[in-house]
Amino acid sequence: MEKLAEQSSVGRNASPAPAVGPADPLPSAYWDALLRDAGADARPPDPLIRTQRLSEITRHLLRVTCGRCSRIVEIQKADATRLFGPKALWKDVGQRLLDNTCTQRTGRHEEDGCSPSYD
Repeated sequence: MEKLAEQSSVGRNASPAPAVGPADPLPSAYWDALLRDAGADARPPDPLIRTQRLSEITRHLLRVTCGRCSRIVEIQKADATRLFGPKALWKDVGQRLLDNTCTQRTGRHEEDGCSPSYD
């Protein structure tokens, strides 16, 4: 019994490792692992995809999101090319896709329609 009491008292006297909070600095091992990551050097996606023609886009699936109603419309590149032509700009195609299915109609030209965000 005394041995069990000693073992349980050892666990009580030891202080637990302090928890890391949002204001605490991150450990250096975290930053080392982040910098060693192979994807860290990868180039981010092109922010100007909206200005590209459909024939220039390398993605298979195109997605446009409405900033007002949070609706998402996806279309395959092959279908978009077939419907709108290879020279159509993605921003025009995305806007037309959102406008055809827009649910936010107020009657005022400035507020009508969706606000596209190209993913």
